[in-house]
Parts: sequence; C-alpha cells; structure tokens
Amino acid sequence: MTTSKPQARRGRPPKVARGFDDTREALLCCGMEVLTEQGFAATGIDAVLKRVRVPKGSFYHYFDSKEAFVQEVLQRYAAYFARKLDRWLLDDQVPPLQRLSNFVDDAKAGMAKHEFRRGCLVGNLGQEITALPASFRQALEDVLLDWQDRLANCLVQAVNHGQLEPDSDCDALAAYFWIGWEGAVLRAKLAQNAQPLDTFAKGFLAGAAR
Repeated sequence: MTTSKPQARRGRPPKVARGFDDTREALLCCGMEVLTEQGFAATGIDAVLKRVRVPKGSFYHYFDSKEAFVQEVLQRYAAYFARKLDRWLLDDQVPPLQRLSNFVDDAKAGMAKHEFRRGCLVGNLGQEITALPASFRQALEDVLLDWQDRLANCLVQAVNHGQLEPDSDCDALAAYFWIGWEGAVLRAKLAQNAQPLDTFAKGFLAGAAR
C-alpha cells in the first residue's frame, strides 16, 4: 500500500521560529541587502517582512518606525564597511597605495558577485536626501567623515613611505576620493560593469602620486 506525501500548503510562507533578538537581527540583515539595491523610498517594510518570514503587521514589535529601522540598518552598514576598510587600509604588509588598490579590487568583486544590483547604502540614501527624514543628513555625513579619516590615515602613511609628495593634503585627497567613489559606484550600477570603478581609481592614484 502506498501513501501519498502531504502536499505543501499554498499561500503565505510559514512563520520561522526565532527569538526576539534573532528576528530583529534577521530584519536588519535583510534591510541592508534590500536598501543597498533599492534605496529608502522603494523599500517597503512588508517586502522585508515577507523575505524574513515575519507576519505582516509585526514590524513595530521590533522597531518604532521605518525611519528608526533604516537608521539602524545604516549604522550596521557603516560598521560593516569600516571593518572592510580596516582590513585593507591597515594591512602593514602592503604599501599604502596598494592597500587602496586592493580595497578597490575587493569592491569590484563584491559588485560583480551581486551582478551590479547592489551599490553603496550611503550613496543610495544620499541620492534621496531631500526626501528623507531630517535625521539622515547628519548621520550620512558622519559616516562619510569616518571613512574619510580612515583613508586619510592611510594616505599619511603613503607620504611617509615616499609614495606621495611630502606636502600632499591627505585630508583633501581622502575627501576627494569618497566624493568621486560614490559617483563611480553609481555609474557601475548603470553600466553593469566595473569599468567606472577602474577609471576613477586609476585617475585618483595617478593624480595623487604626481
């Protein structure tokens, strides 16, 4: 005698059993993925909840508002990116300017892995700044200044290693890099290839080393 297997139920995906902290963490991770692709306005909370298999209407059990949620996602992204920068820019086994090139190569590989759908969360939100709650303006500026300081420290080491001229303004160079880099990331998403990242990085390094 054969028995038929029970058929899967149609409809909403089953709720996944998680604790409060685990569910909150899953929402933040999912939010980072979606926001790096779509930005603030295009990201619906219902879509995030569906991906994480949290029942619709449960969002405010974990976060006070969409603004609070995205602010926390931004801080998670900033911490993640700072760790990435430190991994490349603090590698004292590699000459300072090569460290920056290695960061660029890693970024190119990361964008290619996701088929150039994902960009930089800070850049995505920055493009929407006039439509975002006021709290985001300073938060985004603080993240960029942190990245700028990390790169400036690496460029100071490049001066000390003789890779840059002694009178190089490392703070200004670092500010210029991040302004141009965000534009290169956007262009790479549009072009669906890494050429804009290469073009900017080569131009920056050539100009800085004069």
